[in-house]
Amino acid sequence: MPELLHHKLTTPWQVDQPIPLPEYPRPQMVRGNWQNLNGWWECAIQNLEAPKPISFTEKILVPFAPESRLSGVEHVLQPDEKLWYRRGFSVNHAADEVVMLHFGAVDFACELWINGRRVGEHWGGYLPFSFDITAFLIEGENELLLACTDATEAGLHQRGKQRLETGGIFYTSVSGIWQTVWLEVLPTRHIRSLKLTPNLDAGSLLAEVVLSDAVDPSGAALEAVASFAGQEVACASAKAASQMLLHIPNPHKWHPDHPHLYDLTLRLKVDGVVVDEVTSYFAMRKIGKARDDKGFWRFTLNDEPIFQYGPLDQGYFPEGLYTAPCEAAMLFDIEYAKKIGCNMIRKHVKVEPARWYYACDRLGMIVWQDMPNGGYITQDTVVAFAFTSGIHRCDIRRLRRFGRDDPKNREEYNQELKQLIDALYHFPCIAVWVPFNEGWGQFNAILTSYWLKGYDPTRLVDHASGWFDQGGGDFQSRHVYIKPLSASQPDERVLAVTEFGGYTMQVDGHVYTEKKRFGYGHHKDAASLTHAYLRLLDEQVKPLIPLGLSVAIYTQTTDIETEINGYLTYDRKVEKMDSATLRQAHLALYQAMKES
Repeated sequence: MPELLHHKLTTPWQVDQPIPLPEYPRPQMVRGNWQNLNGWWECAIQNLEAPKPISFTEKILVPFAPESRLSGVEHVLQPDEKLWYRRGFSVNHAADEVVMLHFGAVDFACELWINGRRVGEHWGGYLPFSFDITAFLIEGENELLLACTDATEAGLHQRGKQRLETGGIFYTSVSGIWQTVWLEVLPTRHIRSLKLTPNLDAGSLLAEVVLSDAVDPSGAALEAVASFAGQEVACASAKAASQMLLHIPNPHKWHPDHPHLYDLTLRLKVDGVVVDEVTSYFAMRKIGKARDDKGFWRFTLNDEPIFQYGPLDQGYFPEGLYTAPCEAAMLFDIEYAKKIGCNMIRKHVKVEPARWYYACDRLGMIVWQDMPNGGYITQDTVVAFAFTSGIHRCDIRRLRRFGRDDPKNREEYNQELKQLIDALYHFPCIAVWVPFNEGWGQFNAILTSYWLKGYDPTRLVDHASGWFDQGGGDFQSRHVYIKPLSASQPDERVLAVTEFGGYTMQVDGHVYTEKKRFGYGHHKDAASLTHAYLRLLDEQVKPLIPLGLSVAIYTQTTDIETEINGYLTYDRKVEKMDSATLRQAHLALYQAMKES
């Protein structure tokens, strides 16, 4: 079994006590009656085939994965092992209320029992899910038992950068619970889900509402009230209809420079009495693309061309791995990107908690959202051949090369992709979906792009980020690390350099390991790194903007384990380059777009 590297890196933040990450976990749909279940749970790790444990001898701090230092366990869960969680809880609810148990994310598969009775199961390691546990509850203390398994790269399911054998661009795996677990008590007759779609051209907001099965449509009514800066601006009502249209006069547009958000209150009434109320928020913004005066396609926000620049962001922390020690730590990375003048982040093959996207909405940060990859990672020799020859693998045949020859595996991916869109559709910061990265587990990318554009026509699609462009989607998407950046042959897509740079600098005392380091173009000190970085922007990025370049994504926000190519060290304690200098250079890119 691989051993965890017991590094000493620690970020400046402490875990909240007594409940880690105590904030309300679903800002897009808020109610008041809830209970956070984060904290110390009992746990046991057994062979995959072993029965339920009789006793639990270890403790684990939820929601930190067992592989992390903050969990108190520091064990890499193996494909032949099962991780068991147990805790007690009490909850008060009336006869006309239901109790929902919510999990932010559990990697990869899990099975739930309440008071010894099986409730259900779930698979997929990145997205929220819930169980109605009302019928399983007893008075007083209840027992929650959860069993988790995770094959990581021994299987072909979606796993992002996680590896049992770490190194280079792949990092320590994450298993089990890694986002907040919480209880919610709500009326039997309640609002089940809410989907908000702004239409900037029409000055309206479409609210699509799904109600619980217990609601009798004949006596039910919905009411929606939108406000801005505390002042009501629109309202609508309907007789338990599934849709309401709110007209937003003179809409305040959302933009990275002015991230205006509206508040929304939604009420469900039965026979004139409010039985459920949720609060939410939305933004008036429009994502698109259009030709400029020279005929180049440009990314547009609110019908205006905008140059996007920002980091590739992996969302790893030395002590918590996928899970930030606290919300302040999570916010720091976004705030740092704003500080240095970035207006976008590419969230790389990981899905963050809902509060991360809420922060990007509030702070004004455009997000490109990757789908976590599964299948096979492309071999280095194939990559080298593709780079030198310019030949792109076809992804509609010989799918065994991508680890996608099993129809069930492809269907699993498609289901998780749909669930990803459903889970994150609400957040206005998200502008682009990225279903495949560098050929990893790639299949039918053009068909996937068509499906995505049909399922969510409000956003753009980077169908094959990096190596194996199939000619679809909205972007010519390039990853360039070794050779110079260059323009491409124009087509009907936007030119985007979706990964580049990756310049390294080791900061002694702030590295994960002294033995290994990974990146491109090593620099010994801040002066050398800054000179090379500014030269890269000035001589390669800026000249391409008049030739159609609309997006550039630098690798990356922070160092991660053996990678030392971040703006920041892995512990977030050292900025490798002066932030004011970076900001000035990045703002110059936006000016170049305006002048092109």
